[in-house]
This record gives sequence, C-alpha cells and structure tokens, in this order.
Amino acid sequence: MIKAIFEYQFLQNAFIASILASIICGIMGVIIIEKKLVMMSGSIAHTSYGGVGLGYLMGFEPIIGAFLFSICAALGIGYIKRKGGTRSDVVIGLFWSLGMALGILFVALMPGYPPDLSSYLFGSILSVTKANLYLMVSLTFVVIFVIILLFNDWKAYLFDEEFASIIGIKTVFLEYLLLVLIAMSVVVLIRVVGIILVIALLTAPAATAGLLTSNLKKRMIYSVLLGNVFCIAGLWISYVINIASGAVIVIVSVIFYLLAYIVRSRYIRIKRKRISIANV
Repeated sequence: MIKAIFEYQFLQNAFIASILASIICGIMGVIIIEKKLVMMSGSIAHTSYGGVGLGYLMGFEPIIGAFLFSICAALGIGYIKRKGGTRSDVVIGLFWSLGMALGILFVALMPGYPPDLSSYLFGSILSVTKANLYLMVSLTFVVIFVIILLFNDWKAYLFDEEFASIIGIKTVFLEYLLLVLIAMSVVVLIRVVGIILVIALLTAPAATAGLLTSNLKKRMIYSVLLGNVFCIAGLWISYVINIASGAVIVIVSVIFYLLAYIVRSRYIRIKRKRISIANV
C-alpha cells in the first residue's frame, strides 16, 4: 500500500484525511469523554444529515450544509440545555431525529433519481476530494489553535466547572465554544467514517488513551497517536480486502480499546493480589 500511496492521488488524499481525523479525535475525544458529551456529539453528527440533504436539494456542496446544520444543532442544544427548559436527553433525542428526518425529506424532494448518501452515512475515506481536504485542514487548524490558546482554561473547566467560574473563567462561553468545536470535529470525520460511526472514532482513541494516563495533555497526545494507528491500519485493511474503510477503522479502534481494557484490568488485578500478599 505504501507504494500505491505515491502512485494514486485518492490514496494520498485518504492518508492525509486520516491524519487530520486522528488529530481531531485525539484532542476533542478526550474533552468529550471528560465532559460526558458522547451522546450530545452523536446528536450533532446525526443532525448534520439534514444539511447533507439540503446541500443536494439546493445544489451546493453537501459538506457545507452538514457544517451549517452541525453548528446550528450545537448552539441550539447548548441554549436549551443551559436555559433548563427541558431535560437534555430529550433535546438530544429530538435534534437527532429531526436532522435525520430533514435529510430524508430534502432528498425525497429532489427531482429525478435520489443520490447515494451512503458515503456520508458510513464514510468513504477513499473518495475524499481536494476540496474536502482544504475544509478539513481549516477546521483542524481552528480546533488546535483554540485548544492550545485556552488550554489552562479548558483544564479548569473540565475538572471543576464551578471552581473555574469562581476564579473568573467564562464557563458559559467555553461551553458554547466546546459545542461549536464538536460540530467542526463532526464535519471533519463525516468523510472518514460517516455520520453513523462518528461517535466510535471520537471516543475509542481517547478512551484507550485514558487507560494509559490521567494527565490531560498526555491523554491528548496518546489519543492522537492511537487515532493515527487506527485510521491507517483500517485504511490499509480496507484497501487490501476491498471493504468499507470507515467501518474497518471503527472496528479496529473498538477491538484495540477492548484489548487494552482487558490487559489493564488484568494488570490491576495482579497488582492488587501482590499487594495483599505482601501485607499478609
């Protein structure tokens, strides 16, 4: 496959896309897990399907529609959640369903044969275009810049939001900013693993890194590295046996996490047994 990367443009695009996706997963995944926003991220991802359908209906780039819908969903969920008008899980479920329903409706309204949206639902990293890459690079740069610029504020906000508010950190601003960053992350990942599989790639590398260290900065670094391993391994496997790349990447990620969890649990059990024997 290494030789093929230098020969084929679509493989070069896929390789670059996998690296960008890994960076996003590594950084944002840790924050999402720490703030328990996994299901909210899934809701934002599924809402973006409405934007994909609107893009096809109106004749503009579907990924732009997904971006707009993701941002609106993120801000909408954040506003309703903060106002406390209803339970957050209800809002998440409603936005989740609404986005998918709108996507189906917009595609149904199109004249002629409906387009194949499977690449947006399940991902198709091998079909990533130059335009997709430019958007992914821009969004990845924004996410990295914001996280690095406000890293100490993020640290305080993640581990003790009340304390962060007391010392003068604008937690409301950080909450809305975090939701917007999640929306950006979703758009970056749509072409890699698709709307349906976004949650797995956002959580698996970060969750695996969490088994290795509790330090926030190290978790992000390990998560980025693991994300690269998962994406490149999944890309290679899918290329060799000619199956959907997004699904393979997710399967590799989840299997690796489960193995790491089993090994760590066994290690902790053995360590406790040795301590108890030593105390006796």
